[in-house]
Amino acid sequence: MSDRTIGDLAKAMGKIDFAMLTTRTEGGQLATRPMSNNSDVEWDGDSYYFTYDDTRTVSDIERDPHVALSFQGRAGILGAPPLFVAVEGEAGIIRDKATFADHWTSDLERWFPDGIDTPGMALIKIAAVRIHYWDGEEEGEVAPRA
Repeated sequence: MSDRTIGDLAKAMGKIDFAMLTTRTEGGQLATRPMSNNSDVEWDGDSYYFTYDDTRTVSDIERDPHVALSFQGRAGILGAPPLFVAVEGEAGIIRDKATFADHWTSDLERWFPDGIDTPGMALIKIAAVRIHYWDGEEEGEVAPRA
C-alpha cells in the first residue's frame, strides 16, 4: 500500500476532466465510454456523471453495478509520464433533483438544456472500492475512504 492518501491523489487529479467508464452489457461484453466530471474535482473516491435515463450506461449499471473508471493526466514537466488512475467501483443511479443541484455546473447546459429540470436526466454515482495509480516513478493503491 502506498503512503499517498486519497487527498494526495485527488490533488494530483485536479486537472483531469474526463474518465473512461466501463460497464458490463447484457451479453457480458465490456462497454466503455468517456464521461466528464464537469470539473467536480474535490474527489473523495465518489465520482458523479450526468446522463440520460434511457442510455445503455444506465441499463448496464442497473443490471450490474460493478464498474471501472480510468483517468489519464497530461505528461509532466520535461517529458515525465502522466498520472494514470484506475478505479473499481459500485455504481448507482440517482434521480433526485436536489442531488442534481449539488453537482450541477452551467457547462452542463450544452447537453441538458433545461438544467436540473431536463426531462429524463439521471446522475450516476460511483463509489470507489479499489483505487490504483501509476505516475512513472511510483505506483500503488490508496484507500477509497479516509
